[in-house]
Amino acid sequence: MPDLLLELFSEEIPARMQARASEDLRRLVTDALVEAGLTYAAAGAYATPRRLTLALEGLSAQSPTVTEERKGPRTDAPEKALEGFLRATGLTKDQLEARDDKKGQVWFAKVTKTGRPAAEIVAEVVPQVVRNFPWPKSMRWGAGSLRWVRPLHSILCILSDEAGATVVPFDVDGIASGDTTEGHRFMAPGRIKVTAFEDYEAKLRAAKVILDPQARADAIWHDATNLAFAAGLEVVEDRGLLAEVAGLVEWPVVLMGEIGADFLDLPPEVLRTSMKEHQKFFSVRNPASGRIERFVTVANRETTDHGATILAGNQKVLSARLSDAKFFWDNDLRVAKAGMDDWTEALKSVTFERRLGSVADRVERIADLSAEIAPLIGADPEQARTAARIAKADLHSEMVFEFPELQGTMGRYYAEAAGHPPEIAAVAQEHYQPLGPSDAVPTAPLSVAVALAEKIDTLTGFWAIDEKPTGSKDPFALRRAALGVIRILVDNHLRLRLYPLIDRQIVRHKITIHRPRAGDGVIDTLEEIVDEIAHHGVFGSAFRAVLDRLREAGTSHDLSDGSVLHTVGERVPDLSTDLLAFFHDRLKVHLRAEEIGHDVIDAALSKPPVDDLALVVSRARALQDFLRTPEGENLVQGYRRAANILAQAEEKDGVEYRFGADLKFAETEEERALFAALETATARIAPALEAEEFAAAMGHMAALRGPIDAFFEAVQVNADNQILRRNRLNLLHQIVQTCEQVADLGKLSG
Repeated sequence: MPDLLLELFSEEIPARMQARASEDLRRLVTDALVEAGLTYAAAGAYATPRRLTLALEGLSAQSPTVTEERKGPRTDAPEKALEGFLRATGLTKDQLEARDDKKGQVWFAKVTKTGRPAAEIVAEVVPQVVRNFPWPKSMRWGAGSLRWVRPLHSILCILSDEAGATVVPFDVDGIASGDTTEGHRFMAPGRIKVTAFEDYEAKLRAAKVILDPQARADAIWHDATNLAFAAGLEVVEDRGLLAEVAGLVEWPVVLMGEIGADFLDLPPEVLRTSMKEHQKFFSVRNPASGRIERFVTVANRETTDHGATILAGNQKVLSARLSDAKFFWDNDLRVAKAGMDDWTEALKSVTFERRLGSVADRVERIADLSAEIAPLIGADPEQARTAARIAKADLHSEMVFEFPELQGTMGRYYAEAAGHPPEIAAVAQEHYQPLGPSDAVPTAPLSVAVALAEKIDTLTGFWAIDEKPTGSKDPFALRRAALGVIRILVDNHLRLRLYPLIDRQIVRHKITIHRPRAGDGVIDTLEEIVDEIAHHGVFGSAFRAVLDRLREAGTSHDLSDGSVLHTVGERVPDLSTDLLAFFHDRLKVHLRAEEIGHDVIDAALSKPPVDDLALVVSRARALQDFLRTPEGENLVQGYRRAANILAQAEEKDGVEYRFGADLKFAETEEERALFAALETATARIAPALEAEEFAAAMGHMAALRGPIDAFFEAVQVNADNQILRRNRLNLLHQIVQTCEQVADLGKLSG
């Protein structure tokens, strides 16, 4: 069985595209070969800046001969139908067979597809793949029609076995396949003839090209860490940068340079970001001080001066870049030390969203909500308000304008420079967290308060203007914001009710949205009683009571159904409920990692309060653990049996059996034992639930398993005696009611 080696050699492929492109090449070629009837034992895909390579081992020498049977038209069908069938099969009428079918006699044809050599199939597949390759961006050059990410220079395509290597002949836009490639552009120019993958890889390495991107990355990291260790320093790990740099070079040569003394006092994050974004340099820090003192760069060639000229050029460019960063830093510090008022004032002219006002409006909403959350989690309200007001001031700084990824990080430095305590300054950085599923959540009370307020304000704002995520589209990252709220609450075990916070913030957004057509008097009065709206809710009569208070306050504005005040209040309950349902959906996604089923979460959500997410998670985890035990599984079966019999009887009789069963009507020992077990379980479950010890409550429920099983074995529920039947049905209701105290077991699937 031959091996296939394919290389597409071009000008430099962008590093960010290489991994995806090599995988696409493997997938597209192997899928097409398999569809054509060939099989293979193993496939390897590789990429360097100038080539994509695919190596297949154990490829079939040819596709198998296949005979398939096709059903044609009826024998009495029009001649044109028969002619079309004959053209499709390539047969003549005398080669067809007439068979009886349920609709009469039908023509059948046996079509034999003769196997073809692998070379013939490969010669068809590769040009199709090249011409239709899914590059994110591609280009045409010269007079040809081929599109490729960069000009394609040559195609190597050979089949090799014990007898030797053979070129698979084909042509793509004037580029003929062959058995040669090129080594390093500068250190080993010229064509190289190869005979198999092992020969190809070895000759490339001899020609200063490391084919495997992981091998290049490993070599870079090995040499960089050794250079740093020899100087008593350490390289700051950055896997994304490592993968990118490995895609920029074919023969990595690692060099370490020094950072000018004028720049060593810049914040480490500034040095790292500037060197990474502009130069693709690794940062090297002093482990004792944490200060960035040197950098590592990766050249693509060896030089006679061992990289001295390359380093000198890199240091010159780096000095210019860091001079800009130092200029931004110095200017920003002057503004920060003056109190950052210029920045916060400038946010009034920056639009957050057309209907939701400016960034300054958003900051004030977050500040108000932060002050309301703070006492609920043990933080000082005024400190929370202050922290929220300065948390986004750095958005107008020169450094963040140059490096947006430093927002929050620079805010922390500037807040400290402005004289704010460390715990308030930290909020500027931590209130954005978590930025992703692997990012840490804030734990300091002030940071938690502002982080929650920021995310809740985002969600309620876009809900208020009906800009919700749809399908895979989520342009405002609302799913991430909801997951952030969930993780902050759950990871910190915070018992916080979301409904009042959501209601209050939606009302604030409604005020912002309708401010242009409302008088300031209306708005000011609304602002004064937002606290009461949030406390009592914004549902129906509660909101009407708010409007009555406005009238009593002497507000002269029209309060008819078309007024802004009614518009502010309408649909808020629906919005709040809908947004909380969105949180519940995200919660199901979050708990998937713990293998907690959606049905378990639905069962936990059946008991109030459903807006205390930490409590819901605690209940769901306890229920899931309980269901994984034999006692839990069997108890659920007993519960279902009781619930089903009860439901059927109630439907048949048209009455509800929801009254207390009476022990005096019990006839059997098993019946009396169940009465006693239910009484004991209820007495024990109640205090456990009061203490929110759900695992203990489940344990007390598990004790019912035996008495319930024994009851169903010994007792006929639907007895002829109607008094006994009614009493036993009421007893079943007691079973259901007891088992549903922790969660609605009826929502469990399976």
